[in-house]
Amino acid sequence: MKRLPALLALLVALSGCAGFGTRQRLAPDVDLSRYAGRWYIIAEIPYFAERGNVASYFDVSFPHGHVRDVYHGLSGGFSGKPTRFVMHGYVVKGRHGAYWRESPFWPLYLSYLILYVGPHYGTALVGYPGRDYGWVLSRHRRMGDAELDALLARFAAEGYDPAKFRRVPQVPANGTAP
Repeated sequence: MKRLPALLALLVALSGCAGFGTRQRLAPDVDLSRYAGRWYIIAEIPYFAERGNVASYFDVSFPHGHVRDVYHGLSGGFSGKPTRFVMHGYVVKGRHGAYWRESPFWPLYLSYLILYVGPHYGTALVGYPGRDYGWVLSRHRRMGDAELDALLARFAAEGYDPAKFRRVPQVPANGTAP
């Protein structure tokens, strides 16, 4: 019985973190049909389920007008256990496709803020209210340091601390993709 108040307090705290206001500049007019597909996580300020994972990516789709975001990663290294979880949600109306609410389970909804999408939808920056989490995404597993630094500078302009981001290994040192 003592666990129920603690669980309720945790849900309330997490829901508060996921607030509806963004106070961050969102990408203008995100074309969801172009945004759909696979996004490799090049760098991140991870949350607990992503910490230590490598070769991680999201597969994003919009079945029946809803958001389906499937995360994949390898836990603890390239020979680690595969990790997968699914988030379901919706695109917030009036935010031009750049603000989503996603849920791993009801009643918890988390915010997904698209802060930037490259001109050909090859890169994207996704943030979170409070700036506690962030993701540098690419359609390709590899990204040069100069391009990553430029994208992290965009995050810095939105109040994120670039030093908190960790580069996510996508390919083992031998260069063979998993």
